[in-house]
This record gives sequence, C-alpha cells and structure tokens, in this order.
Amino acid sequence: MSEYDYLVVGSGLFGSVFAHEMDKNGKKVLVIEKRNHIGGNVYTEEISKINVHKYGAHIFHTDSKDIWDYIQQFAEFNRYTNSPIAIYKDELYNLPFNMNTFHQMWGVKTPDEAKNIIESQVKEANIKDPKNLEEQAISLVGKDIYQKLVKGYTEKQWGKKCSELPSFIIKRLPVRFTFDNNYFNDKYQGIPIEGYTKIVEKLLDGIEVKLSTDFFQDKEKWEKIADKVIFTGMIDQYFDYRYDELEYRSLKFEHEICDTPNYQGNAVLNYTDKEVPYTRTIEHKHFEGVKSEKTVVTTEYPMPWSKGKEAYYPVNDEKNMEILRKYEDLAENKENVIFGGRLGRYKYYDMWETIDESLKLVEKELKIEM
Repeated sequence: MSEYDYLVVGSGLFGSVFAHEMDKNGKKVLVIEKRNHIGGNVYTEEISKINVHKYGAHIFHTDSKDIWDYIQQFAEFNRYTNSPIAIYKDELYNLPFNMNTFHQMWGVKTPDEAKNIIESQVKEANIKDPKNLEEQAISLVGKDIYQKLVKGYTEKQWGKKCSELPSFIIKRLPVRFTFDNNYFNDKYQGIPIEGYTKIVEKLLDGIEVKLSTDFFQDKEKWEKIADKVIFTGMIDQYFDYRYDELEYRSLKFEHEICDTPNYQGNAVLNYTDKEVPYTRTIEHKHFEGVKSEKTVVTTEYPMPWSKGKEAYYPVNDEKNMEILRKYEDLAENKENVIFGGRLGRYKYYDMWETIDESLKLVEKELKIEM
C-alpha cells in the first residue's frame, strides 16, 4: 500500500486546485514544491503593505461563471480593469488597439477614419498568404501599428525576429473602433484583494506540503510514495530530455522599492521599442489601489531558457510540437503519472483555463474511482 493516494508535484494553481478537491473527497494527498513558497508563478509577497506579483502581472479574467464562482470561494476580488499603456520611444499609446490608440498615432477622431488608414495599409502590403508573424501582423493591422506596437515587443518576448516566427502566434490582433481601454473582453475580471498567495493557502489548508523539495533529487522515492503522481513540471525534464529539450522562454524580474507614492501612474507599462531591453514595468499598488508612501516597481526582462532557469512560456512552433508529440506518446504509457499545467502539457494557459483543466482532471479521477 502506498502512503498517499496522490503526490502532487508543484503547488501552482493546477496542482493546488487538484490537491484541494481530492482532499475534499477523502483522498490522502502530499504536495511537494521545489521553491521555498507555495503558489507557483501566481505567488504574491507583501512588501511595504503592497501585494507584489513576484513572477509577473497576473490579472484574473474569464467568461466562465462557473470558474468565477469557484475562485471566489477563496478570495474577494476587486473590479480591477487591465488598461496597459504602451511606450514607443517618447510616444504613449493606449492598449488594446482602440480609438484612443488610433487618435494618438494618426490624430483621427472617427472609426471610419481609422478603418480607412488600416485598410489602405493592409491593401498596400498586399499579403495574401502570410508566411510568418511579421506578414500576419501587417495583414491584420497595417505597418504603422506593427512597427510601433508589435514588432519590438514581440521580438524581445520571443528572442527572434518577427520574420522568423510562425504566423500562427498571432492568429488575430484585437482591434476596437471604440474608445475602450479595457484589455480583456471577458465578463469577469479582477484582482484578489489579499493577493494570490492567500488563495493557494486556503486551497492547501490541511494538506501536507513539503517546500524546497526537488522531485528529481529522488524521483524513484517520490514515485513510490503515492498511487498516482500529478506532475506539473516540464514534461521533457520528466523523461530526462530523451527526445531533446523543448524550447521555452524565461524571464528575469528586478523588484525595486521606490520612495514615491506613485511611480508610473498605471499598473502596467509595455515598452515596445526594441532598443529598450525589458518588455514591461509593473507598479503593483495600482492593482489594488493601495494608499502608501512607497511603491514597488518590477522590471521584466525576457531571457533565453537553459537548464536550471525557470521556464515560463512554451515555444509552440512546428519543431517543438513534433518533439512534444513524442513525449506525449511516452506519457500515455505512464499509467500512474498524469501531466498537467502549462509545463506538464507544454501549453499556454490563462489562470481560468488552468483551474478549469484541473477541475476536469478531478472529475475524471473521481469517475475512475467509482
């Protein structure tokens, strides 16, 4: 007999939701986490009375009432609306692309004026079958928006020229012909008032958790300790990179406490100029409207990933998807190991999707038990 019904590797949203639900259904669960804190990338730390998003901005948004109702069991959310500002050289633009953006770029005041400019630039480019991200973006929004607001940011984010990136990365670009700076279209959105860490603490309340514990330091031991393993780390690492490494993008965060009550006037500023080495700065107090004499600002630098660094974004191009299929075939034959989350599935998930996928797995596992 195993000591636990489930070993959950990783205490991010996927693992924590799964652990909570299985514990609620009478299963004995152990969670191990290689970092010295729970929460994965949604971890928030209170600094100068401000909940700091230590691994980048996390704004909860969803159209699913079920998921919205679920997460609100664990936190009260404010009504924060994400309205980032883009900085290109010395110019400021509202995001997403809307009438404010078009007025700032061209001085236009009506939707027809903006549509005419975009349509004329798209027509002039005459791209019938976009072969790469650059051609795809220009065919959607024209050259001006592409050059100032897409190109530099995207090339920094992915570490490649837009002409070398696959077109499907940008299937569509949000273009609104209204004066609306709300970045997300989702019906429900906000920030947990006490930070995301409080949510994970409540999810894992009463569940055994071991921090600073690396699954790979003693893989054989951990796989024997439970009937099933829920693995939320990198799928290629689990299989010891048998079919080569999958490609990821990493990030570096620099956090600074500033002696001013308001540093940049907005939660998120995107820097779209290629010459600026970082992609965005985040002033955390604006997420919750905190009143304080100091503020905390995080600068986010995209980085190439290599072994030992944190993997944040999967690079889902054709080459990597071909490698992934081989790992998925191996995973299919691992009866007692289930791969989940962004790294376990090598797929970008928003927070609501992570929770949704975890709840679906819970439902599947409970059906198997019946």
